[in-house]
Amino acid sequence: MEGLRGLLVLVLLLVSVPRSDCVRCFARFDLNTGECNEEIGEVDEDDCCQNPNYGYMETDGQCESCGLPAWSSWSSWSLCNVLCGQGVRQRSRKCFGIDQSECENAPLSEKLQTEPCSGVCCDDKGWSSWLAWSPCSVTCGGVGVRKRRRECSSPPQCRMACSGPSEETERCTAQNTCPVHGGWSSWFGWSHCSATCIATSDGDVIIPSRVRHRSCSNPSPSENTSPPGNGCPGDVLQVQHCSELPNCAEDGSWGAWSPFRPCSVSCGVGLQLSERKCDSPAPRYGGKVCEGPSTQSKICESPCPVDGFWSGWSSWGECSGSCIPQGRAIRRTRQRSCSNPAPSSNPPGQNCQGDSHQTENCNHLPFCPVNGSWGSWSPFSSCPVTCGLGLQVSVRRCDSPSPQHGGSPCLGEARETKICSTKLHCPVDGVWSEWSEWSECKYPGGRDIRCRKTYGSHSRVRECLHRAHNGSICEGDNLTERRVCYYIKDCNMNGRWEAWTPWSLCDPPCGDNSVRSRKRICKPDYTGYNLYPPRSSEKASFYGTPKVNCGPLPIGEQQDQSQPCINVPACA
Repeated sequence: MEGLRGLLVLVLLLVSVPRSDCVRCFARFDLNTGECNEEIGEVDEDDCCQNPNYGYMETDGQCESCGLPAWSSWSSWSLCNVLCGQGVRQRSRKCFGIDQSECENAPLSEKLQTEPCSGVCCDDKGWSSWLAWSPCSVTCGGVGVRKRRRECSSPPQCRMACSGPSEETERCTAQNTCPVHGGWSSWFGWSHCSATCIATSDGDVIIPSRVRHRSCSNPSPSENTSPPGNGCPGDVLQVQHCSELPNCAEDGSWGAWSPFRPCSVSCGVGLQLSERKCDSPAPRYGGKVCEGPSTQSKICESPCPVDGFWSGWSSWGECSGSCIPQGRAIRRTRQRSCSNPAPSSNPPGQNCQGDSHQTENCNHLPFCPVNGSWGSWSPFSSCPVTCGLGLQVSVRRCDSPSPQHGGSPCLGEARETKICSTKLHCPVDGVWSEWSEWSECKYPGGRDIRCRKTYGSHSRVRECLHRAHNGSICEGDNLTERRVCYYIKDCNMNGRWEAWTPWSLCDPPCGDNSVRSRKRICKPDYTGYNLYPPRSSEKASFYGTPKVNCGPLPIGEQQDQSQPCINVPACA
């Protein structure tokens, strides 16, 4: 009953003890690893522990459970602590939960277990030979480092044979001077174009060019080092077409005279003409027109106006930017003039038809980088829990605009949270207490059945503890267990010697004077006891420990054995 009272005290502590320290609260506590996961934020400890499944971390970095004290699972057994001969291996477990005094006061054997083992690595070789040194980290001009490694060839249970580092480092020196690799100077200015106009020869267009150069002198590559310095990559010259130049002039030459024509005008002074054309060839690109008259005329009093005609297009101008911004266009233009020939003023000739300017998009340019920008925060989500604390979440997207064409991503967090509290303690489910000791075996009506082959019955009880805040009751409905029994406490009985009990664990589990033990089993002779009494569906039990006489052991045999546990580690 002392244990039951202690558990009741723990319930009261869980429900009512005020805790006000500010702690980091987590929505998950792993009982096996003692780790906290899914951080909620910094809150008061009592607010965090409104949910017994939560955990919290104080300033020392140790994670604690909000639940009732409970043992973790036993760890795996360690490897044997010696490579060869007799040693031990150990396993441990920890207690987590609010008010761990009951766990802390438990015997050391409840926290640490030790058993003997034999090292199987007597012939293990451990480390392999060192591998070759790596090349020096520098190849010229000073001090570097080089490394070498070795491998642990031992199986996992023999890793202790590989003590010391797996890698060595030492200084190394390179005496030779480092080569100096060449670097380009800046480009010199462009030369003049190789001609002043764009010529045509036998139908081929000959565009003049200009050049600029640079020198491999910033710095010049070294020649007296081994190896010598690398020359500059790339070209020493750049060539560019002078496409902005006008076409070269081509002089005209007369064709044959035509017959005289009738007067061709309807007003003013006209002419009856005979004409020849300057088309063998015609003058182009500002070339000289044919010398001499193109017509022979007879006056008929009718002069004609001269209509305008376009010159050729100029070269395209520079684009209005170096990259294409989002949602806008980058453009360039070119021009022509109504001067080939210009329209006459008296009598007035017709102007040229069409546009004097052309504009086009610079689609060959790259797009300008677009840096990302955050959109608006979403509303916070509803509180995801119905008791204790939870986290509400608000998110935003990097889409106003999204980063494009190498632009920078958005800086900052895409998610923010805030703690929400229901102000309600989470349900604490009930857990069964340990079963009480079996009561004394009795016969109905109080008849004495001790040391008799008359069966009675006894019982044991348990309680559903810790249920609070409308938590679930314990699973199962057996508060009491009852069974048929024979009362044999301190009864004189005959018996026979049987096998040994299993070896115990090492006791104490750490420190000096640790031993393990076993006993020879003296089994009572239950002949004459009805193990399946009438009206009982279960096998009868025996209450109490009898005084069993198994007779003397054979000569040379022992009833008890003990062995020292060798190489047991000191207690931490």
